[in-house]
Amino acid sequence: MHFRVVPSHARAMLGCLLRRGCGPLVLLWGLMLPLVSLRRLNQHGGRSQGPRDRPKLLLLSFDGFRWDYIDRVPTPNFHNLIDNGVMVEQVENVYITKTFPNHYSLVTGLYAETHGIVANEMYDPAANRSFSMETDSIYESWWWEEAVPLWLTIQKAGGRSGAAMWPGSDVKIHGEFPDRYLPYNASVSFEDRVGRIIEWFSAPEEEAVDFGVLYWEEPDESGHLLGPESSLMDPVIIDIDGKLGYLINELKKAGLYESVNLIVTSDHGMAQLSPDKIIELDQYVSRDLYTWVDKSPVVGILPVEGRNDEVYSKLVDANPNMVVYKKEDLPERFHYQHNIRIMPILIESKEGWTIMQNRTGPFMLGNHGFDNTLRSMQPVFVARGPAFRQNYLKDSMRAVDLYPLMCHILSVPALPNNGSLRNVQDLLSQEPARTTPSAPPGAGVHSYAPVVGSFLGVVMVLGFLVVYIKQVTLKQLPSLKHRSREMSQPLLQEDLHL
Repeated sequence: MHFRVVPSHARAMLGCLLRRGCGPLVLLWGLMLPLVSLRRLNQHGGRSQGPRDRPKLLLLSFDGFRWDYIDRVPTPNFHNLIDNGVMVEQVENVYITKTFPNHYSLVTGLYAETHGIVANEMYDPAANRSFSMETDSIYESWWWEEAVPLWLTIQKAGGRSGAAMWPGSDVKIHGEFPDRYLPYNASVSFEDRVGRIIEWFSAPEEEAVDFGVLYWEEPDESGHLLGPESSLMDPVIIDIDGKLGYLINELKKAGLYESVNLIVTSDHGMAQLSPDKIIELDQYVSRDLYTWVDKSPVVGILPVEGRNDEVYSKLVDANPNMVVYKKEDLPERFHYQHNIRIMPILIESKEGWTIMQNRTGPFMLGNHGFDNTLRSMQPVFVARGPAFRQNYLKDSMRAVDLYPLMCHILSVPALPNNGSLRNVQDLLSQEPARTTPSAPPGAGVHSYAPVVGSFLGVVMVLGFLVVYIKQVTLKQLPSLKHRSREMSQPLLQEDLHL
């Protein structure tokens, strides 16, 4: 059991009351605070809400699942969700359209420039440290701590979370992991990941998770290898639909399907590349003048100190199939300027083109990372559950809008974010209240704060009346020489921690 401690201001007022050192207005202010706090606490839905009452939500990402894959081959499980839930036809994800930035945006509601995971490969010049999804640098907490993911927010609100391989979920962020998580291991099968998720949602009431995230590497890996337009991608997409069906059946077998809200989406789409569409940087600028930080199709260029303008001038008009930006000149719509981890010069290739230093490097037939307004870069989005409408089709949304939507479904206050619940509230079966509380959640699963607080409030009000009447009465009497007003001031300041 968790009990809420009487707030410090309430203790201060009680001490002040006992010493009779508070003026009526100051005391009234102190008495109102706990009552206001309790009212806000109840508005949050919160700490009076036990595990049995809290809504359940599972967020599933099929990496690289492009929006149009579901109509390319038979995908009965996706369409079953759509018929009984909602679908968004066009989801604008965040720039750059890579795996790590977008997965962190989904659970923070922030653009990459704000949450700090700006690419799969990064360099922080202030710390002189590098980040790569291919190394253990991804487990260094400080890279992730410019934001707070939803699994930590719900834990602070007294709920529980579980994460199966989601990027960043096996990193200790702000001193915490998810309550339940699987360290990343690509060899763990989808079925085993689902088994753990089902186990966590099905646990006894005091241990069951309220929010889960589940990640699968396909069809991204096959899309890179084969190219999204290859007919060999068809069986890969069919297999993904089968995996979704497996999850649905397991939820049904566990008695969770009707109570768990399920969101199925992705981080990005995929574009077809060609070996005939390669841009070789070695033709335009010497490697001695820069460090190449992130890879195609958006390449971060860190020039040698003092050579920024020289490097930029050599690249800016070098090839019509790429656009070269100084960091400060990036379009505002990218929301990709205000972070030290974004390099001074960025090169973006046009859709379908690949940037390499020369042709000796590895080449892929499919890639992502391009402009986030391109349809080829945009992911699937379907959802079903008690929180969602049925058989509802929406034209468009932004990926950052998912975070406030999930916070609303989970009944936790959203932290400041770049999304908007208003943009996606039409997906919900019930329209949310016009005003959404913004104060941070309390702590503890069970709380007796309303009862204890109400009792204290009554006692304090009665005490206030007694003290106030006594002070009014004393004012009618001659002043006593030994009563000094200054004696009460240090006590009041000490109690209120002024």
